[in-house]
Formats: sequence, C-alpha cells, structure tokens
Amino acid sequence: MKKIEDNPNFFLNKFNKYNFDDSVELILGTTKTEVEIALHNAFLKKTEFSNYLAFLSPNADFYLEEMAKLSKEITLERFGKTIQLYAPIYLSNECRSSCLYCGFSYENKINRITLNEKQLKKESEILAGKGFRHILILTGEDYSKTPLDYICNSITILREYFSSVSIEIYPMESIDYQKIIESGSDGLALYQETYNKDIYKKYHIRGVKKNMEYRLNAPDRGGIAGFRKIGIGALLGLANPLGEMFFLGLHAEHLIKNYWRSLIQFSLPRMRPAEGDFTEIIKVRDREFFRYITALRLHFRDSGIVLSTRESPNLRDHLIGLGITQMSAGSKTEPGGYQGVKALEQFQTEDKRSLEEIINIIKLKGYDPVLKDYDRAILK
Repeated sequence: MKKIEDNPNFFLNKFNKYNFDDSVELILGTTKTEVEIALHNAFLKKTEFSNYLAFLSPNADFYLEEMAKLSKEITLERFGKTIQLYAPIYLSNECRSSCLYCGFSYENKINRITLNEKQLKKESEILAGKGFRHILILTGEDYSKTPLDYICNSITILREYFSSVSIEIYPMESIDYQKIIESGSDGLALYQETYNKDIYKKYHIRGVKKNMEYRLNAPDRGGIAGFRKIGIGALLGLANPLGEMFFLGLHAEHLIKNYWRSLIQFSLPRMRPAEGDFTEIIKVRDREFFRYITALRLHFRDSGIVLSTRESPNLRDHLIGLGITQMSAGSKTEPGGYQGVKALEQFQTEDKRSLEEIINIIKLKGYDPVLKDYDRAILK
C-alpha cells in the first residue's frame, strides 16, 4: 500500500475537524422553526449547509409533504421525467479484507470466483441483449486476483457492449484511476461504508480496507484523475444515520467545490442480509430513508441519486419522481450470476423484478426509462 497523501486540499483534512457524535446532536437540536426557514430558503434556491441539516432532522417529518413536493419540482426541473437504468456486473468475490457485515468477507468460507474473459463476455452478451447500456462493475478487495491490468482489460471488453462503464472496486491512486479512464471507464463509485471512526475500526478487522483514511481520500484521487461521474454514499445501518448524512453532505460539498469536471452523485444503500452472523444493524425506517433522499435533493439540486435493488419494489415505485434519477434493475450480486454460475451473492436483493417490468412501472408513472444517455468521444 502506498503512503497516504499529505494533501491539505483532500477531504480527510476537513473530515478531521468534525466529531461524529457532535454532528448527530447538532441535527437533533434542529427546531420546527428552523425547518420552516430551511424550506423557505429552498423555495428561494438558497443552499446553505444549515438548511440541509434541518431537512435531515426528525422535526422535518412534520413537513415531509412539502419537502416531497419541492423535491419533485426540483427533480423535474433539473432532470426532466427520466430515470436512467443500469445493471451491476460482479467480476469477482475474491477478498482479502474482513468486513464483518459483508458476504464477501475473508472470514466467510465461500466459493471464490473471478470471471475470466469468456465468462465476462457471456455476462455482457446477456445484459446487452436485455437492453442495458450502462454498467457498474464490482469486485472484492483482493489486489492479487483483480489487479489493475485485469480491471483495465475487463473494461476494454465491456466497452464493446456498453456505452458507459463505471467502477465500484477497491481504492486506487490517481495515476491508476487515469489508466482506468483511458481503458474506457467514465464513472467511479466508492462508498465510505461509515464515516464513524470507531465503528469503521470495529467492523473492518483485516486487510487493506482497515485503512479508513486511504478510502476517504479516494474520491479526491478520482476527481484529480478526471472521472465524469463520482458516486459517494454511506451504508445505512452501521452507525447513527444522522451522522452519516452529515458527513456525506460535507464530503459532497468538498468534491463539488474542488472537481468541477465531475458530476457528484449519491447512493444510500441500507443494510441487507448477507452471509455471516452480523446482527448489529441500526434499523433505518422507510420514512427516515425518504427524508434523507429528499434532503439530498433539496440541497444538491444537480446531483444524481441512485436507488438499488436493495430496496423493496413498493418503495422503489413510490420514489420515482421524488428525487431519484437512476435505478438498477434485475441485479445479480454474485460473479457470473446472469449466466447461472453458482457463487455466493454479496447481499440479498429485495426487488427481483426484470428490466422489462421496471421499464413498464416507470412508464406507468409517466416517466421515461433511459437505457442510454452517453457515448464516449473517440478523438483521432
């Protein structure tokens, strides 16, 4: 592992100025009057960070209908009546890190698989045949089984089938991210899992992923490399979600300010059952979840918000038009899953409907399902 950068412009330096528990108390101290002021400011298109924190607070529940209405208006204004659809492709479940909440954790004795070129092409053919043109590739954290050359070669293969290829893999250096981009990838997704230092240390007990600071600075390195899209998020259910949302917003503001070439977007995955005996899950109710999504939309008007198949069909259907801009469909969370390879899934999906079914629901809601909205320019 290379040395952590001592760069005063990276998020780590801002992150260290704040305390997780204090951020929770700050949000809990928000009054109804402060929520009302934040709503008024949102109508006036004022986006102070204090407004965002007010929308996160439990007292915002009393104004959720007004927040939802404004969120819908902002989404329509900024993104139109469109929902972009994508699918994940798991290249590997090989992992040398022990994350107690993850099905791929090194401690779990599972069948480990890394797709070869033939298997990857088969996965690609199946998904492209269904109509997908936006793909997110994922791996575990085993640098030896999925090195940079393997990732770049996989992207080169995927570019033959798909218009947009994003990555959600282990953190890299900027120079490595540049090679990823040169291979044909346009997007980086890297979720911090939790912004709580103590919880992060408690649940990451082995491997490279123990290094919280290196992961925290990875979106900065992706911004320097020049990804078109950078996705950040927290895995809701590991620590107090109010603290997670505080730091997620802080992180996003930092990235937006420093990397103008990149579109910053969000995902809020909630904990789902997975292999292992992890049970220390903080439950995040649907109403809370919706409040967080609405807070993001009211404050980060131009940022995409992604909703995965972790969520139930009923919730996903109701969130169409209320802040969400991207949805996955027909997801398999194990390598080779689309072609029937027997491997352990990273987590259990909740929405198991096909792409066709999701498209029909989006249309019934009066929205336009988008399978392709991007092409990479070829400069000669």
